[in-house]
Amino acid sequence: MSRYRDRLRLLPYAGAALLLLVPAIAMQLTEAVRWSPADFGVASGLLFLMAFGAESALRRDGPPVSRGLALACVLAAGATVWALLAVAG
Repeated sequence: MSRYRDRLRLLPYAGAALLLLVPAIAMQLTEAVRWSPADFGVASGLLFLMAFGAESALRRDGPPVSRGLALACVLAAGATVWALLAVAG
C-alpha cells in the first residue's frame, strides 16, 4: 500500500509537468504562442507550488471535507495568480 501512495504523491507534479508541455508544443505549431524562458520559469514555479500545496492539502489530518476545502483554496489561489499574470503579461 505504501508504494501505491508514493506513486499517488507524484500525480500533482506530473500534472504540472504535462501542463508545461502545452505551451511548449503550441509554440512549435503556431506563431500566436510566444513564451520566453522567464515565462516558463514563472509558470513552472507557480504550477509546482500549486502541486506542493495540493499534496499538502490532501495529506493533512481531518475529515475529507476539510481536505477538499483546503485543496479547493489552493487551486483557486493558483488560478487567480495565473489569471493575474496572464493579464499583466
